[in-house]
Amino acid sequence: MVQLIKLIIAVILGFLMIHIGIHHFRNPQIYDDIIPTYLGFPRFWTLLSGILEIILGIGLIIKFSRQITARLLIVFYLVVYLANLNMWMNDIPFSGNHLSQIGHSIRLLIQIILIIICIWISDFKCCSSYKKK
Repeated sequence: MVQLIKLIIAVILGFLMIHIGIHHFRNPQIYDDIIPTYLGFPRFWTLLSGILEIILGIGLIIKFSRQITARLLIVFYLVVYLANLNMWMNDIPFSGNHLSQIGHSIRLLIQIILIIICIWISDFKCCSSYKKK
């Protein structure tokens, strides 16, 4: 039963990632605006992250790549949070809307939940080689 739930969540998350990745190409300006200026070339980062979201979304849907993709998504979510953090710290509107402190906190909470879900999907076990004596 747990494996079925994990499969359903992985597939849903995969399709959501694909959808968001495609949105990076349909409306890149809203993503360009939140790219930290120190990275430079915001359109490059917007399109690259869109491509990665599509690839990682597909990887979650396909069974043989699901575990490694979920682990890669953990890193991806940590890295792309730089844009969300930039948006929060510099009060940059997203899609024309300024988020409140609660709105930014909710985005952070969602990011943490996505990371936890990916840890669960990946069957990541810290210190799994450790054996009690």
